[in-house]
Formats: sequence, structure tokens, C-alpha cells
Amino acid sequence: MDNKLHIRTATFADAEKLLAVYAPYVLHTANTFEYDVPSLQAFEEKVEKITAKYPWLVCEGNGEILGYVYGSTHRERTAYQWCAESTVYLAEKHHRKGVARVLYAALFDMMKLQGYYSIYASILSTNTASVAFHRAVGFEDIGLFKNIGYKLGEWHSNIWMQYFLQAHKAEPHTPTPAPELMDTEAFRQILAVVNERVNIGK
Repeated sequence: MDNKLHIRTATFADAEKLLAVYAPYVLHTANTFEYDVPSLQAFEEKVEKITAKYPWLVCEGNGEILGYVYGSTHRERTAYQWCAESTVYLAEKHHRKGVARVLYAALFDMMKLQGYYSIYASILSTNTASVAFHRAVGFEDIGLFKNIGYKLGEWHSNIWMQYFLQAHKAEPHTPTPAPELMDTEAFRQILAVVNERVNIGK
């Protein structure tokens, strides 16, 4: 059996497998503040909405989705348009194998190419592994939202973190929607490089 991993852009047809990765976090952790697992239709709509503007990448092996990462809107008002949030989820058995690091690297290269400048992440303060990971890939702490959410019988705090994709300059161009760049050589090269990286040592 071929155990080679492959990173590609997510499609609408991936929604059920993506939801299967996400659902345990909803049911058993406060890493997400959702109480109920979304319906498949709701998750399909989420994939469709996000991929209309941002990259959504999956890592798969032997037909299984190991994890995924995507960008999303940070704030709606016009002046925030060069900022975005990042989200990453891995199936439990695929943690600490370097998958999240290479997924993030590809996502950020793509979002820089789109024209984004700042990435934000909101992380459960007691999720020490995720906090350490984000710091290791270059995020910096910028604030603590104390007792911002109540789930699984207790109050939870979130650490907000920030990562700069590029130096901020005057008159930035409006970010280009991801679908308009997917067929460019630059996007294809990012995927080629990350697919080489994710299989190093395998």
C-alpha cells in the first residue's frame, strides 16, 4: 500500500471527510466553541463559502484526509481586508508528524501571493500543544480573552496570536480571490514544493 501523502486544494466533495476530522473536536474538546456537530449540508456550505475567497488545503493518504487548513475572514469592514484568520485541524492519530507545519507553510505562501498581510489565530489557552506549535511557526501572542467561552462545564480563555506574511506597505492591492490564482504557475509551484516537504523522511 502506498503511504505517500498528498496535499491539494479542498473541493466541495471533500466536505464529509473534512467534517469527520472536525467532529471529535466539537464533541470532546473546547478547541472549538461549537456545541453541536454541523450538518453535512452546513459544512458543505462552509467549504463553498470559504473556497470562494481563500485557500483550503487538505493532506490525504490512502484515500483518508489526515488534516486540513484554511484561511477565513477576520473582520468584515473594508479596512480589515488585508487581514485573515487561519484554522488547522488534524485527525488525532496524525498529530506531531509535521503535517500541520507544511500545511501552514503552503497556506501562508498562497495567502501572501493573494495580497494578505496579517494572519490571526484564536487558540484555547489550555491547548498547550497548539499554542507551542503556533509560536514555533512564527506567531506571536497579542492578547488573552479571559473566560470568553463556556463549554463542557467550565469557562475557557483564548490566546490571540498574530503572524505577518510580509512587510506592510502603503497602497496595498485588494487581495485576489483564491480561485483566480489556482491555475497560475505560482500556486502550482507552492503545491509542488509542499508535496515534496510533506513526504521527506517517509
